[in-house]
This record gives sequence, C-alpha cells and structure tokens, in this order.
Amino acid sequence: MIRNFTLRIALMVLSASPVMAAGSVLAASPSAITPAATSDEALLRHLPGFREGFVEVGGVRLHYVEGGAANSANPPLILLPGWPQTWWSYHKVMPALARDRRVIAVDLRGMGSSDKPTGGYDKKTMAADIAGLVGQLRLGKVDIVGHDIGSMVAYSFAANHPDLTSKLVLLDVAPPDAGLATWPMLPALGTFGDKVGDGSHAYVWWFAYHQVPELHEKMAADGRIRMEQDWFFHYLTQDERSIDALDRDVYAAAYGSPDAIRAGDGWYQAFPQDIVDDDGYAPLKMPVLALGGPGYAWLKGVLATKAPGAEVVRVDSGHFIPDEIPETLVENIERFVR
Repeated sequence: MIRNFTLRIALMVLSASPVMAAGSVLAASPSAITPAATSDEALLRHLPGFREGFVEVGGVRLHYVEGGAANSANPPLILLPGWPQTWWSYHKVMPALARDRRVIAVDLRGMGSSDKPTGGYDKKTMAADIAGLVGQLRLGKVDIVGHDIGSMVAYSFAANHPDLTSKLVLLDVAPPDAGLATWPMLPALGTFGDKVGDGSHAYVWWFAYHQVPELHEKMAADGRIRMEQDWFFHYLTQDERSIDALDRDVYAAAYGSPDAIRAGDGWYQAFPQDIVDDDGYAPLKMPVLALGGPGYAWLKGVLATKAPGAEVVRVDSGHFIPDEIPETLVENIERFVR
C-alpha cells in the first residue's frame, strides 16, 4: 500500500509540475543551452582562477573545484552541496570567499563528476570521503560549509573528525536525528501549498519517495528529471529566478542518468543508518553557525543538543541559500570564520 501511495504521489507531482509552477518563467521547457555548456570544463570558464581536480579515497574518485589564496594563513574552506545540485551550486559565492583563503567545492560521492558506487551513502562514510580528500590535499584543519545533504555530511565530518574541523557552517538542513523518523507521511489539512514558505508546514514527500529502490530511476528517465527538479526549485525557493536556465541544465545533466538518480536516492535511503550513527555522537565543541530559511526551526531544535553553543540565524531566503542570497551568505561566512 505504501509503495502504491508513493507512486501515485510521484506521478501527480511529475505530471503536474509545469502546472504547479504556473507563472514561473523557468518551468520545464526545452533549453537553448547546449550540453557542452554544462560540462565542468565549460563551467570553469565562468570562474577565472579556479581549476578542477580529482582524488581517490577508498576506491571512490571524488571531483572537486578549487581556487583562491593557497598560501593563506586562514584555514581552507570546504563547500559541500546537496540534492539535486553539484559543486556548481556555490558558484555565486566562490570568488568572494576565495579572496583570502583556499576554497574547495566538492562533488560528494554519487554527485556530478564523482564516482557513483553501489553503496556508502551513509553520512559517516561520506564524511570519511571528505576527510580523505582533506588528507590527500594536505589541507590540515579546515572550515567546512554544507547545504542540504551536504549539511548532513558536514555535520558528520565535524562529529567524526573534530581534529580536522576548525569551524562548521550548516545551511537550512539539520543532521538526521531520531526526530526525522517521526515526520508525517501526510501533510496537515490545507497546509501543502505552492511554496514551502517559512517551513512550518513543509511537506517533504520526496524523503519517502526516494526510499523506494529503482522506482525513481524509471520515473525520471528520458529527461523527466528536469520536470521534477523544476518543481523543487519552484516549491523550495522564494524567487526561482535565482536558479537560472544554465543552472537547471547543469543539474538536469548531472542527474540525467539512472546511476546518478540511484546514487542521489542512496543519500536518502541511508537516513535510518544515519540516525543510528548520530545517536553515538557527542555534542560538538567547535564553533558552529547555522543559517536557516524554511529549515530554521529544524536547525534550532536539533542543534540545541547537538551543538549547544551554535549560532542559529534566520535568513530571508528559501531553501537554496547559496543561490538565493549569495551576498548574505558570504557576509555571514566571512564574519564567522574570520
């Protein structure tokens, strides 16, 4: 019954997404941007001074983009993206952040140009990937920023590798604790609208949808991932124009294959293991900053015990903070890591 219910919900959202985004200038439609324009090589031409690289950690090849002041006395800054994006989600803030430090945006295991293995999508393992990258690049202690799934990985990195963590910044998503398992399957009557708003009545149906093995790969095949992503960018933003046509082509290309969809779903399917792992973590002792739009109350509640000294700030943004309010994000990061 649950599988059939999830399928019906997914079908309704995928088939209705251009309608639900009525009035949107960026609802699913053919793009004039060529596939070549979405390659990492092409994207780097928009970011003078940045270059890409790869490291292999535990048999998994990770892709990253870096730039900035390599010899700075400031700790390097690691940027971790979330679903359904890639390292490119930070492109608006990377040049400013790189003015006085080395900045490294990473495609997580399963994301973008990184490998997409069959397993290892629990956040503890993904955090170990980042620790391996930090070691291979000889970065020493780092400041680390995570958004969405990347926020969960960044938190796990700090919890499991405090010796490598100087300061931690979480964007709109809290670590997966036991409370996540109690979230309702159905929205309260009359609360599921066109936009997520302040998040007080957020309905994250895809957390359940992504649990179903193989279904998503079939549902989103043949370019339909773009329809789904357009729905998310509409529902979870204040102004969806902050994620433009090139951005959407980048993310549609990044998640266009069955392996990419399977890997992204793996991040969600690992939540039960993440909750078990989280139960064994001690409260964080390093400085922690959390910025929340729709996720503000979630961050505030969870971090009260996970990082009692955390600074939790409500920002005027939808979920995609690096895209929607890049100047505010840069100001807060620079203030915090100074």
